[in-house]
Amino acid sequence: MFYHVNELQYRSKPDCPDPVYAKKLQEVLGGQFGEISVAMQYLFQGWNTRGDGKYRDLLMDTGTEELAHIEMLATMIARLLDGAPDVELDEAVQNPVVAAILGGTNPQHAIVSGLGAMPADSVGNRWTADYIIASGNLLADFRANLNAESQGRLQVCRLYEMTDDRGVKDMLSWLIARDTMHQNQWLAAIRELESKENIVVPSTFPRNLEKQEVAYTLFNFSNGNASAEGRWAHGPSMDGCGMFNYVEHPIPFGKKPKLPPAPPYIFNTPLFAMRNSDDYPDPNMM
Repeated sequence: MFYHVNELQYRSKPDCPDPVYAKKLQEVLGGQFGEISVAMQYLFQGWNTRGDGKYRDLLMDTGTEELAHIEMLATMIARLLDGAPDVELDEAVQNPVVAAILGGTNPQHAIVSGLGAMPADSVGNRWTADYIIASGNLLADFRANLNAESQGRLQVCRLYEMTDDRGVKDMLSWLIARDTMHQNQWLAAIRELESKENIVVPSTFPRNLEKQEVAYTLFNFSNGNASAEGRWAHGPSMDGCGMFNYVEHPIPFGKKPKLPPAPPYIFNTPLFAMRNSDDYPDPNMM
């Protein structure tokens, strides 16, 4: 059960309005790696975890915190939009300075959301659940979470450098710090699961059903062989179950494919002599 407390997790107030920056800030709210994405990702991973325990609690704790971050960013965006200029289009056309300012804002902040935040990224793409991953395999999911926090922290750090507003920087510094914690916690959980399951997901797939002769082979498909210098090309594999090897000039394992012509009723382009129509069934008789 969720309930709302009427205080923010951390203060969210800019020194002064800035509708141009409000548009930029939408990215870490409703973008692919924004707070809506991580909140939904962690909550669905938690809801889909079968059974109670520390991993489910960790997911639910963090997903709930991300809801608080959504509220902080939405509040900041609304405050950045306070006093947004109400300028007619004709004036913008006549005044290049005004046109430049309006060019950096999101008109939907005024037209659609009434000077409020939207579930969208910085160029107006609506948030989509296609962004989230919840597979039911916790090791796979925690790795996705680590990536999401890495990308999210990177974007917040970039936004931090794009403003001189002390209030905005103060809030972003909080989010950056929480992303530091979240990267560390997901990595800690990953290491714990790897110690139990090893590193390849899923760990329970029978090894005799995979082609072991290529399970630890790096094929060189580049001009040059710089990739041979990496740890991934020589020595014991990271899972301890094989030895890396490097093939500089890989050869094909399969023959050139040859497909038969499609039946006449498909109307494909005949690239070679058509066989007798008796070879094909009459669609009217099927």
